[in-house]
Amino acid sequence: MNNQDWEGEMMQNGTIQVRGKIEVSPTAIASIVSEAVQTCYGVVGTVPKNFASGIAEMLSSDRKRGVEVQVRDGKITIDVYVVVEYGTRIAAVAQSVKHVVRYQVEKALEMPVEAVNVHVQGLRISNED
Repeated sequence: MNNQDWEGEMMQNGTIQVRGKIEVSPTAIASIVSEAVQTCYGVVGTVPKNFASGIAEMLSSDRKRGVEVQVRDGKITIDVYVVVEYGTRIAAVAQSVKHVVRYQVEKALEMPVEAVNVHVQGLRISNED
């Protein structure tokens, strides 16, 4: 869980006494990541990390498949597994995903993202008919 202190009651001396915390689950962070990835040029979509977990995930309509989030010592590490459109520059698409995901997560949570790892799992070749 991502923990962040929350401002609480104003004291007589003008200071604020902290009264609690805000927790953001890795699943919620994965939702932010998933939405950010869908906006990146050249990304067809996210896919499961491996075939075994992929079967169970294919049965679900969960858009967070292909996104793994770990929170350790107040820092977020994100792994994204994507399929890229054939003909795009794979390195440029992966860099774009890294930058967009980092920006969106840090903007939403005001917490540092330690790493965004992009794993290109395949290419999609579109018919040009």
